Amino acid sequence: MPRDYYEILGVSTTAGASEIKKAYRKLAMKYHPDRNPGDQEAESAFKECAEAYEVLSDEQKRQIYDTYGHEGLQNSGYRGPGNFEDVFSSFSDIFGDLFGFGSARNQARRNGPVPGNDLRYDIRISFMDAVHGTTREVDITKRETCWTCDGSGCRPGHQRQTCPSCNGRGQVIRSQGFFQVSSTCPQCRGEGSLITHPCEDCHGSGLVAKSKKVSIKVPAGVDTGARMRLRGEGEGGRRGGLAGDLYVIIEVEPHEFFRRDGDDIHCRLPVAMVDAALGTKTEVVTVYGKKKLTIPEGAQSGTVFTLRGQGVESLRGHGRGNMYVELQVMTPINLCEEQKNVLREFDKLCEKHGQKDEGEGFFSRLVNEVMGRNH
Repeated sequence: MPRDYYEILGVSTTAGASEIKKAYRKLAMKYHPDRNPGDQEAESAFKECAEAYEVLSDEQKRQIYDTYGHEGLQNSGYRGPGNFEDVFSSFSDIFGDLFGFGSARNQARRNGPVPGNDLRYDIRISFMDAVHGTTREVDITKRETCWTCDGSGCRPGHQRQTCPSCNGRGQVIRSQGFFQVSSTCPQCRGEGSLITHPCEDCHGSGLVAKSKKVSIKVPAGVDTGARMRLRGEGEGGRRGGLAGDLYVIIEVEPHEFFRRDGDDIHCRLPVAMVDAALGTKTEVVTVYGKKKLTIPEGAQSGTVFTLRGQGVESLRGHGRGNMYVELQVMTPINLCEEQKNVLREFDKLCEKHGQKDEGEGFFSRLVNEVMGRNH
């Protein structure tokens, strides 16, 4: 089993972002490959710390991990930070600017492909669309790779030039007493190179804003908080980097009749007092259509009937849940005098047959029990 991320960084489950960052920086310095050349255990520990930091420093990943653990992250599409080079590229800048470690890898990263940023899109769907699935086509404005310069930021026919201030290192070193402190080059901002002839379409950024229609296929069975990942639909990459991903967050509108609990559906069925007393056959509306329901004689409010397989389709392929129908016996209102007289006669008949005392007897026992406890 993989180790607990909080245990790896040595922080509590309630640790804030600054505490997590501080803990990671300390461990990354300890296991950094430039400090432990050829040490495979240190390299493994460095990667392990980097993975823990990647998850706990990301609000969405941390929430999934806290709720569902490592398995939840895997089900959401997370596969870890990748190989060792990816780990270093993603995380070394948290301490590299302060101490100047990993300059060779940093230079390779600065001159290499830059992947695009991931994007988030929130979508609100109806209860029925969540049950049956739906397809939505949405307009998303994002930055895509500039087709003129292919993401390089340079005007066609030109290339980036080595920064004269740092000689391509991306960092400048200054002396402070007996120490030398490395910091990000202010001229190239750590890139190590400059764009002297920027692309006229993207103005040197390598990206251009565009609006794109994206088709979102929502599967049957999703619920509020579900997250869908559309690979390659995020922002475009630069210098040959891959495009980021688009994360679609689902919010399901409540329904006026149905209520969902996991893969099960609950509802209340109003029934006339006479039908509940005498029994009847009626139709119940489910999310898949109408179903016959037999109500026996003397049915009471709160009685629950189960309609198997009439719930929501499981996203994990476990079939459908059930539908639970709770009876709600309705007391008649706005009675005419004739109806009242019939009920009075009915009340007398109940008293004659000893049926009226059942409820009163229970109430009397309840009163005696409460009064007895209070004395």
